Amino acid sequence: MRKVIIVDDEAAGRQLIKEYLQDYSELILLGEANNGVDAVKIINEFKPDLVFLDVQMPGMTGFDVLTHLEELPQIIFSTAYDQYALKAFEVHAVDYLLKPYTKDRFKVAVDRLKQNSDQNKVAPLAESLLMDTQKFPERILVQSQNKLVTVALKDVIRIEAYGDYSKLITENKTYVSNYGISTLEEKLNGAIFIRVHRSSIINLNAVKELNKYTKSYDVTMKNGDVVRVSRGYMDNIKKLMY
Repeated sequence: MRKVIIVDDEAAGRQLIKEYLQDYSELILLGEANNGVDAVKIINEFKPDLVFLDVQMPGMTGFDVLTHLEELPQIIFSTAYDQYALKAFEVHAVDYLLKPYTKDRFKVAVDRLKQNSDQNKVAPLAESLLMDTQKFPERILVQSQNKLVTVALKDVIRIEAYGDYSKLITENKTYVSNYGISTLEEKLNGAIFIRVHRSSIINLNAVKELNKYTKSYDVTMKNGDVVRVSRGYMDNIKKLMY
């Protein structure tokens, strides 16, 4: 069983999808929205498995909607505009239905949905979509079990290298980013997130105190974590001392 939300600013577009869904008992319609703002609200509230998503809508585009979701469901775009198809597949949408489409074309999309059960495929480019919305993002999409969730960067106490990935440590939970620590360093605000070790970045706003340790320093974070400053990154700390 998959929970479904329909988002389309045209009543006819929503009605067509509802009619086609009647052939699929495993797809349960939870609700619908006719604009981007309401779409964000209803998707974040009901946490559907699948969203049929229009692109051009009042309030915000379908792509804008994705950047405001707490968890990223599987997406089938349904739109009259073909110029967004490449971008849709860059965020690993299940399919791109170009209006007007037939019941047979709708079936193709549903069949692709059944084949595309690995939600982890969505993660890297969906995360990139959110990271690219502004020079220094306030929120990013990260993996949490088999879903993607948005994390406010102000809540990230420190970042730790995790093989080819990175761990984002908050007060209550640890998340895994699909970016390596060096890539995250480039994308985050360097005035707040300071690299102190090849394996560590700290949030300057979450620092409790700095302690001298022989020729280096230990940084104690507000959550009690202690992070060693390596010699190679001492200058990043010294620049902050007045």
